[in-house]
Amino acid sequence: MYRTVKATSGRQIFQPLHTLRAAEKELLPGFHQFEWQPALKNVSESYNVGIINGLSGWTSSLDDSPADTITRRFRYDVALVAALKDLEEDIMEGLRDTGMEDSACTLGFRVMIKECCDGMGDVSEKHGGGPAVPEKAVRFSFTVMSVSIQAEDEQEEVTIFTEPKPNSELSCKPLCLMFVDESDHETLTAVLGPIVAERNAMKESRLILSMGGMPRSFRFHFRGTGYDEKMVREMEGLEASGSTYICTLCDSSRAEAAQNMVLHSITRSHDENLERYEIWRTNPFSESVDELRDRVKGVSAKPFLETQPTLDALHCDIGNATEFYKIFQDEIGEVYKNPNPSREQRRSWRAALDKQLRKKMKLKPVMRMNGNYARRLMTMEATEVVCELVPSEERREVLRELMRLYLQMKPVWRATCPAKECPDQLCRYSFNSQRFADLLSATFKYRYNGKITNYLHKTLAHVPEIIERDGSIGAWASEGNESANKLFRRFRKMNARQS
Repeated sequence: MYRTVKATSGRQIFQPLHTLRAAEKELLPGFHQFEWQPALKNVSESYNVGIINGLSGWTSSLDDSPADTITRRFRYDVALVAALKDLEEDIMEGLRDTGMEDSACTLGFRVMIKECCDGMGDVSEKHGGGPAVPEKAVRFSFTVMSVSIQAEDEQEEVTIFTEPKPNSELSCKPLCLMFVDESDHETLTAVLGPIVAERNAMKESRLILSMGGMPRSFRFHFRGTGYDEKMVREMEGLEASGSTYICTLCDSSRAEAAQNMVLHSITRSHDENLERYEIWRTNPFSESVDELRDRVKGVSAKPFLETQPTLDALHCDIGNATEFYKIFQDEIGEVYKNPNPSREQRRSWRAALDKQLRKKMKLKPVMRMNGNYARRLMTMEATEVVCELVPSEERREVLRELMRLYLQMKPVWRATCPAKECPDQLCRYSFNSQRFADLLSATFKYRYNGKITNYLHKTLAHVPEIIERDGSIGAWASEGNESANKLFRRFRKMNARQS
């Protein structure tokens, strides 16, 4: 992904850009000739631009932190061209495999782009004097998901390239790195502003680029699906995730979602959020704050970047595992008999659970739930281990049933292509989620009376609809970007998370 220059010894050496040889410069974005028709609005036509200062064009005031260190990025169109040129052989091979006459196919290429953006916690240097500054970073990247072509005389669109590993850090190309806190909305939007402008300009235009020795024309479709819920809410102007409006896909309130766990359909969209923001801003019906908030369903800031309403598979895993971890604690302490336990009691159940998991599963307790812990916890094996601590046989059976259903449902939103990889689970999903919801509202009434977590709601209510629309949830998740965060830390010689 970061093409590295190998020294003769075979070690990787990272060299500053100006020392790279001409041969190596070809590997950086900004070396291929291309043009846009019509030319992109407000974007220069030069094609030989490499890494640019993400704040180029912003004037800095004196008291700011030195602006030239905040962000670096590629120009979006230049980076897309480099990504396509990387795939040149695959695209040409795809054309040959579908039996399309190579020279006849110069028009009608359509490229699907997945965009990811994620904030990273502490990325300060770990060795050196001076105070430890709480540096935070945000990475924005994209993945070429597929390239298809619609020949002039054909009705059908033919896919000639599909990314086989859409969640690998190798297919996830970095576009912009910024030292910004993802919660600092103003700075984040200022830095991403130019990217959004370039992306909007590219939607209206087509790229003419030489592929296989002939100029061909490409149109781009962007889908922002690699965002966690926090980022989606920030980009789409919704209230933060503790809001009563619990879902980024539908207008349901937390109480409604706990009441009716399964039957919801996707209603939110970027355009609708923009309209609702206008209503919030102008209050045309002169309503009180509460009535107004109910009318706009929690949209109270201007939506900034268009995201695709979907479910982030990785965070869904983590969110649901956290929920199960809490259910396990409650069951160890038989909360269904004693509805308001003291803090000491809760602490002792948690300690018992951690001790049991460590002893039997070798699972060390973690401060914040992470992907690996979630994967180990959400297994029948872990459930059996927990059941040893649950006093009543009846409750143990319910826990096992709950986990069985969950394990039936999980592959559907994890698989890259569920229709191929787990067709049976896909068919049974609605049935399973209904059964799961029934169990929660009957046996775990003490936990789900009027409240439910955001990701659990999405898992139960929205998965089939998203899959019907996109064909997959797992392939569009943010995992590639998350794994690339590790690389970023390595290049910063920054091993904070190892401890």
